Amino acid sequence: MNGSRVLVLNSGSSSVKYQLLDMADGSRPASGIVERIGAGPVADHAAALKRVADELAAQGLGLDSPELAAIGHRVVHGGTRFTEPTLITDEVVEEIEKLIPLAPLHNPANVTGIKVARALRPDLPQVAVFDTAFHSTIPEAAARYAIDVATADRWGVRRYGFHGTSHAYVSRATAALLGKDPAEVNTIVLHLGNGASASAVRGGVCVETSMGLTPLEGLVMGTRSGDIDPAAIFHLSRVGGMSTDEIDTLLNKRSGLAGLCGDNDMREIGRRMGEGDQAAQLAFDIYIHRLRKYVGAYTAVLGRVDAIAFTAGVGENSAAVRQAAMRDLTAFGIEVDGVRNALRSAAARLISTEASRVAVAVVPTDEELEIAGQTFDLVSA
Repeated sequence: MNGSRVLVLNSGSSSVKYQLLDMADGSRPASGIVERIGAGPVADHAAALKRVADELAAQGLGLDSPELAAIGHRVVHGGTRFTEPTLITDEVVEEIEKLIPLAPLHNPANVTGIKVARALRPDLPQVAVFDTAFHSTIPEAAARYAIDVATADRWGVRRYGFHGTSHAYVSRATAALLGKDPAEVNTIVLHLGNGASASAVRGGVCVETSMGLTPLEGLVMGTRSGDIDPAAIFHLSRVGGMSTDEIDTLLNKRSGLAGLCGDNDMREIGRRMGEGDQAAQLAFDIYIHRLRKYVGAYTAVLGRVDAIAFTAGVGENSAAVRQAAMRDLTAFGIEVDGVRNALRSAAARLISTEASRVAVAVVPTDEELEIAGQTFDLVSA
């Protein structure tokens, strides 16, 4: 292998995000996004990937460049079959397609991106990196739901977890911030974006995570409900007369912060709270309550917590969320420094006080670098 560059592709249902990373010097020669696939001039994913290739070629970084070592693809769901980065073959593509029922909104687009990229560069190693892989280490006691085992096994009903590349990257970066080996550190990672998830990482190994069979479970999110009594679904069907699809849309697209107050942007919610808006305040309070509940639960799971890391859009940028989530937790050894927390910075940093037994950190996530690193390591080996 002569090249040192990895092209990372994240193929969504209506967009393709890309980033070219050079693993030799850490540079990022190119990045971009092709949106509105299926509308206007970008007819399909084949056209979108052709545009990506053209944009790279215009910068002298075409897909035919000898410096390109591999293409890394984000794949949302790997089920129990894929628990590590995997070199893509025809068989692997078929297996990913079989997992579409577990991720009907994501895996089809991921597969399409893989097929188109392989057609463009059939000679180049291409690697699938799975969102679920980092969480495949959680014990059966955490992964299993308490339902009939035969039914669960037949239909693959268990906790898979998502945002795995982010949780993997941030847990390692947090250890580095503390000057320690990841094997020495127990971390609670809070990935707070429009989608939100928490994980408990013991010595670099994930032992619990908040998202489950799908990305709907767990924390309150931008438009997703997170945890809810399953019987509420039966109630909405039997009493409310709602169809399965209507309930699916309700819980995934009309719930969370948006369902509670009409906004899923934490900045706008903060502005409304400042004006005394009670609906925005209640939405914020519910969001924080759920978050604190998971911090407490994962403290019990880990037994010893060395660090709590906030990441992703809200986690990295909302001092108000961080302050509220960590409020009055001195009994857990958690103290946030108000001045440090209020400081805006793009760098990984500690926001806890010197006296805090638990380090509280803001650690910008870098899922593209994680995917590129896993891809490069695999093809290099």
